[in-house]
Amino acid sequence: MLKKLFEYLTGGEIQVSDDKKKWTAEEANKYMQDTMLFTPRMFKIINELNPTAGVTFADFYNSIWEDGALSRKVKELIFMAGGVAYMSPRCIIHVYPAVKAGATVEEVFEAASVGMILAGFVPEGPGIPYAFEYAAKCVELAQKMINGEEWEYLPPPKWDHGVF
Repeated sequence: MLKKLFEYLTGGEIQVSDDKKKWTAEEANKYMQDTMLFTPRMFKIINELNPTAGVTFADFYNSIWEDGALSRKVKELIFMAGGVAYMSPRCIIHVYPAVKAGATVEEVFEAASVGMILAGFVPEGPGIPYAFEYAAKCVELAQKMINGEEWEYLPPPKWDHGVF
């Protein structure tokens, strides 16, 4: 229908390419790693079923997170701080791309602290004492990542609606 609309409006024809790249799951995971600085856990599964969706998401993600007026590092730290404020274990994974983008443990601590304070001010927020655990987890993760130690931000799924 869009093709017909374009032809109607322009009087021309659209050349539609059938040369779309066929991605494998491994290629999509690597593309996400290179583009987003990490491959989200859920996309390791999604990419097995539809790698093009992962690549498309990575391009969308990068359009927001790429360096602009704010650096990628700052944007990742902002998102991580939001994860602390709302006690979202899936959001604090953004400490990883923040570190990959150059964040130090001190910067992670300061951003996590802002998130912890935010938890006490947002409507129906979890409160500072509860968000403190997530702030501390971000700092622990950053220290382990920078030191090259094993780390995990979230236990394996238990199929319990993500509550742990």
